Amino acid sequence: MSGLVERLRGVVAGPVLVPGDDDFAGELAGFNLAVTHSPDVAVGITSEADAVAVVQAAAETGTPVRVLATGHGIPEPITGGILVTTSRMPGVTVDPDAKVAHINAGCVWAEVVSAAGEHGLAPITGASDAVGCIGYTLGGGVGPLSRTYGFSSDWARGFRVVTGTGEAVTANATENPELFWALRGGKGGLGIVTSMDFALVELTTLYGGSVFFEAEHIAPVLSAWGEWTSTLPETANSSAVILRLPPLEFIPEPLRGKTVLNVRFAFVGDVAEGKQLFQPIRDAGTVLIDAVGEMPATDIALIHNDPKAPTPAWDRGVLLTSLDADFIKAFVDAAGPDQQLPLVAVELRHLGGATQRDVPEGSAVGGRGGAATLMLIGVPDPSLFEQVLPATADGVLAKVAPWISPEMTVNFAGAFAVPGSYQASWPAETFTRLAAVRAAHDPEKLFPYGPG
Repeated sequence: MSGLVERLRGVVAGPVLVPGDDDFAGELAGFNLAVTHSPDVAVGITSEADAVAVVQAAAETGTPVRVLATGHGIPEPITGGILVTTSRMPGVTVDPDAKVAHINAGCVWAEVVSAAGEHGLAPITGASDAVGCIGYTLGGGVGPLSRTYGFSSDWARGFRVVTGTGEAVTANATENPELFWALRGGKGGLGIVTSMDFALVELTTLYGGSVFFEAEHIAPVLSAWGEWTSTLPETANSSAVILRLPPLEFIPEPLRGKTVLNVRFAFVGDVAEGKQLFQPIRDAGTVLIDAVGEMPATDIALIHNDPKAPTPAWDRGVLLTSLDADFIKAFVDAAGPDQQLPLVAVELRHLGGATQRDVPEGSAVGGRGGAATLMLIGVPDPSLFEQVLPATADGVLAKVAPWISPEMTVNFAGAFAVPGSYQASWPAETFTRLAAVRAAHDPEKLFPYGPG
């Protein structure tokens, strides 16, 4: 290993670190403080040339390579091999005439939202603007505007990627189209993506935000929400989350220490129409906080208002086949305010609309048949991560089992802790085709991916 380290230090411009080096732990720190990586070598690449040098050195020594992008990072500990970090490759360039952003590997969505907004444009992002653009898009990506615009990966127009052969290639609709197909939703095992071209939409404002209801209104509002979602046009997007909030000072006083329901909304269109569409939710219960209105598209991350500070994190996600009345009742019985659960959030995101339609040339995204996502987020106490939270999730999911889809979308599958979740992240035909693409571009399996 010492020979590999010395070679990397001779050919890579960025830092090459090993356990014991002062900056080793900091280089590998991510959003999830419960995950500690322990590779043999950490390499902070600064360019595509660095990525090529890493892969070529790894190929000659048979050393596995994994990638830690910016944003929320890898959900399971990485041990051994080379762990490449891309945080030294920020930057985005917007072509306003072509309506395309060129996004480097170290970018988070906040950078792209800001740069695009200067031209009256917007990317189709995830709920959090602190998430890394590349890793998120490789997994498809479901965000606040997905019903209107589809999966985020549907807007990817090309990638630069260093494959397992050590070659830097372009993958788009005309060059390496099979690799391009795989990169739009296939997630991992395909190389080091160094940049991405991403199409933007003309969007400066939307009608959106969220409202909060106290615990006594959770059941009737969720019942109304479930029925309401079945009537929404594709221009309307919504999610609902039961929050069990601690009594901490950074939480707004009306919510502090309470169990509440937060209903989010994002409508692309006329403000008056959006207000009319959302009125049934306002009428469904006594609103504790109302923060829905016309907003700049650049403020889209405020709709979910996800935490940005690193924290220990545990979650479990599934897709659902329906949000019908029977599901809502079972959901409230399983996760409602009468239950004492070590979960800070239990979230439903309404899907359908544009998420159901693949791009014309096809993509590897899984889960297009899902009606909604269900995500369980545990309290940030690592002592509960191994047994208590998995058992809690099992109990909640057992009560809604008739509505759990056999499909999955990989960004909600976490670390594939649930048996079969890796295979379920794509239709069987897509799963097989992805394996063939990985084998073609990484014949020596330098980029391990999947459970085990």
